Amino acid sequence: MTLKDFSGYKVIDLEFLRTVGMPGMPTHKPAFGFEITHPHEDTDRSIQGTRTSAWGSIISNEHSGTHVDAFCHQAENGFMHGGFKVSPETETKAGFTVNGAENLPIFFDRGILLDVPAIKGVESIEPGYQVTAEDLEECCRVEGVNITAGSVVLVNLGNARFWNDRERYLKCGGMSAGASQMLADKKVKAVGADNFAWDEPTHFEDDMHCNGPGHVILIVRSGINIFENLNLAPLVESGQKEFIFVAAPIRIKGATGGSVRPFALVAD
Repeated sequence: MTLKDFSGYKVIDLEFLRTVGMPGMPTHKPAFGFEITHPHEDTDRSIQGTRTSAWGSIISNEHSGTHVDAFCHQAENGFMHGGFKVSPETETKAGFTVNGAENLPIFFDRGILLDVPAIKGVESIEPGYQVTAEDLEECCRVEGVNITAGSVVLVNLGNARFWNDRERYLKCGGMSAGASQMLADKKVKAVGADNFAWDEPTHFEDDMHCNGPGHVILIVRSGINIFENLNLAPLVESGQKEFIFVAAPIRIKGATGGSVRPFALVAD
């Protein structure tokens, strides 16, 4: 394959800009902070002469901004994916010794966009709505796409349009347990959405005795990664429902997730 083989494609960025004050879960503090910690004025001119240097420092929660969850991020009844028990041996102050973010793969896979607002005739899904398996199946029917094993399924909720309105962005809809189970049954490689939690964040699933049931179904039980805070607006605007999904998560040993710059390669 030569570079000219990609001449008919364009790149669509799926990352939200990282800024101080951007939306983040109340429990994930600090969401993001950045400051210049060495301004040009601090340069030792006796060493560097006319050349000056500046740099800054970042402090950020692993699960703020556009990111992907590592398998150590979730457990069910004290056990993580692969049957690893949460214990002082696996969960240390310096990070997890199993299922850490250093194991996150580079994604270069078939991607599918399922546009839920489009089938509902709205711009965005209302807060509290749980997207059902039937909703996703209807998206597939209308769009003429099939969910195949090993694909990456991105679900548009229309929530990206509220990114600059922190309070509204966090009042989002999300996936039902049934929707997550359907995708797990399809054996997808990863899923993602334009909200901060994948799941509808206020729902408690009585049958599973937990909130965030999709995280248990997908990550713990099925070994399927979840992307959150995806900026799906430009992909929706492109009209493309199938694409090449590319993402290279930052690899931090023992971390529970990785910031990521994902994008879609679409036919131009």
